[in-house]
Amino acid sequence: MKRVLKGTEPASFIEWKSSANDEWSPTYPSLQNPQKRDLHNSLLKEQGFFCCYCGREIDTSSSHIEHFRPQEHYEILALEYQNLHASCLRETKPGNPLHCGHRKGNWFDETQHISPMDEHCEGRFRYLPTGEIQPAEPDDLPATKMIEVLALDIAYLNNRRQSTIKMLFDHEFIRQASEEELTRLVAAIRSSDIRDQKAFDHVIARYAEQLLGH
Repeated sequence: MKRVLKGTEPASFIEWKSSANDEWSPTYPSLQNPQKRDLHNSLLKEQGFFCCYCGREIDTSSSHIEHFRPQEHYEILALEYQNLHASCLRETKPGNPLHCGHRKGNWFDETQHISPMDEHCEGRFRYLPTGEIQPAEPDDLPATKMIEVLALDIAYLNNRRQSTIKMLFDHEFIRQASEEELTRLVAAIRSSDIRDQKAFDHVIARYAEQLLGH
């Protein structure tokens, strides 16, 4: 999971929500362009055009607006900006494996969830050289549940993460890298502007932390 730092919701979205009157109230199904497009773009920009769950690259044509707490069960949060993210997959297609927001669907459990806005969300997972994802702690039931619900362990994502890890962490690098170099690598990624990051950079940072024993 990739951490999301929320920004400010677009002015057009705020204005649209505030235009309620005695005869009309804003609802998510009634949200249309240009306000919906502005909202989608705002979410993409604050996330660096990466999926809030898996961290792969996305844009308007390959993502959708995701309700972390699903609107079916949390209607009061359907237009709450803090509850909205951009998740990969624009639409579902037969034969394509579902993952992230579309896979999660209307699932939510207040006792077994991890929010991408959680400051420590990335550290609750660990990665193998094969790209496989696991809970950082075996008894972390929410981490286990989020991997299952979001299908973060499908072959496509494992392969993408494996390729990313192998590009940097070959045997020679691991053998020679000092603790200081690994620490600098983590700090460089964690402190970099979201606009300068690349897909699965959070995996690189986390893998370096694992080599440091964190």
